[in-house]
Amino acid sequence: MTQEGAEQRDVPAPGIIDTVTRTLAVFGGLLMLSAAVMVTLSVLLRWLFRSGVQGDFEMVQIATAVAVFAFLPYCQIRRGNVFVDTFTLRTPAWFNRSLDRLWDLVYAGFALLIGWRLMAGGIDAISSRTSSMVLAIPIGWAILAVSLMALLLALVAVTSALRLGRAEP
Repeated sequence: MTQEGAEQRDVPAPGIIDTVTRTLAVFGGLLMLSAAVMVTLSVLLRWLFRSGVQGDFEMVQIATAVAVFAFLPYCQIRRGNVFVDTFTLRTPAWFNRSLDRLWDLVYAGFALLIGWRLMAGGIDAISSRTSSMVLAIPIGWAILAVSLMALLLALVAVTSALRLGRAEP
């Protein structure tokens, strides 16, 4: 077997988690792109007619919050988070993997906590009909969507910890 064939076999096939996180990240990118287009349009309208898109800042706030949480699971599954290896530079690979697994599980715990509290806040915002000030956009649904993405992030962090556990020494 050629070296190229061996390398292809070693790469695991993407699972459902990989597909979902990638799709969600693309959605987040499209959301940010649409927010950027809307801001550009609003600035152009302000420049031309002294009046921009009403409530543009509300839409940008909601889109940004949703997009950020849409990116986090993909970043985690691709191991794209920032890490500092100052103290572990000369430690064995098994130790570094174990440490990374530990931090993945800590991250999962915090994502679970954030998701739980966001869900409580989203349900409360929906039941109290909380909305944005200018456009009266109901914000509870966005908070609920973000809470689900945080819960997905917790699942992805546990998945990445398990994948590190299966890595060869």
